[in-house]
Amino acid sequence: MQRRVCVAPMMDCTDRHCRYFHRLLAPKVGLYTEMITARAIVHGDPERLLAFAPVEHPVALQLGGSEPEFLRRAAAIVRAGFPYDELNLNVGCPSDRVQSGRFGACLMADPELVADCLRALAAEWDGPVTVKCRIGIDAQDDYGFLAAFVGTMAAAGCRVVIVHARKAILQGLSPKENRSIPPLRYDRVHRLKRDFPDLEIILNGGVDSIDKAEHELNRVDGVMIGRKAYADPCFLAGLQARCLDGATPPVPDRAGVVRKMAAYAATHVAGGGRLQQVTRHMHGLYAGQPGAARWRRYLAEAAACRDADADTLLRSLELFEAAA
Repeated sequence: MQRRVCVAPMMDCTDRHCRYFHRLLAPKVGLYTEMITARAIVHGDPERLLAFAPVEHPVALQLGGSEPEFLRRAAAIVRAGFPYDELNLNVGCPSDRVQSGRFGACLMADPELVADCLRALAAEWDGPVTVKCRIGIDAQDDYGFLAAFVGTMAAAGCRVVIVHARKAILQGLSPKENRSIPPLRYDRVHRLKRDFPDLEIILNGGVDSIDKAEHELNRVDGVMIGRKAYADPCFLAGLQARCLDGATPPVPDRAGVVRKMAAYAATHVAGGGRLQQVTRHMHGLYAGQPGAARWRRYLAEAAACRDADADTLLRSLELFEAAA
């Protein structure tokens, strides 16, 4: 699994349609699913929850849960039919809904339970089992707390730790506020890499320029991009060029991407899906370009129609180009 440059798991964002779209723009970056709970996999429809296109590789599945037995059973289901490149345990999400299920960032308070969860996953999964966490939670936010947590993960056999460089405030802040109000502490993540040189340490949080990504890659093993990748997906093409290929960022062929997405959407709609399920991830395609707001408006209005199909997406492109 390539993690030097990767896209963060984002709830209600990084579904299979989003990942297919991102893969067209950046064929080499690592992709992560949105979080799927172990109980949902065990009790639900694995095909609906877990299916993905082969072109998405390298792609990791992020799991939520705190019950080792359910995580083990979920890993067995994944191993039997869904060839992901990595299983990642969510120990970073601060939402009330996630906390009520006793998983996400609140699990940092119980590192031995997290270690048991990782061992349960590894018992059924031959590939990498990784963890994504914060630098701390609430008042437990000093470096010693973080280092002890990571040390426990390493003792459980985990070799890759993805760290959102903000602490999580579990009461009083929304998930959105937890992405911006707690200050970024990159120094804590840098120190982790120095203290755990044998672990692969990936930095997440606030990496919103290619220069910043390059700077951080001198200190950690990888950078994980979140909301910037979703709001400005062509950013990924530039990151791949500079940080993976050592090349000058290209001028993205946005129109070509739209046409490829129309072909993908045609299959989705023919199978009973809605165009909007695909196009909602494409609103940022022209971010920073003249007419970006016009593109978003065309796409949002056209895809909302009940009978919208792949031709609707192509017509939106024609209207946009005609108005340019």
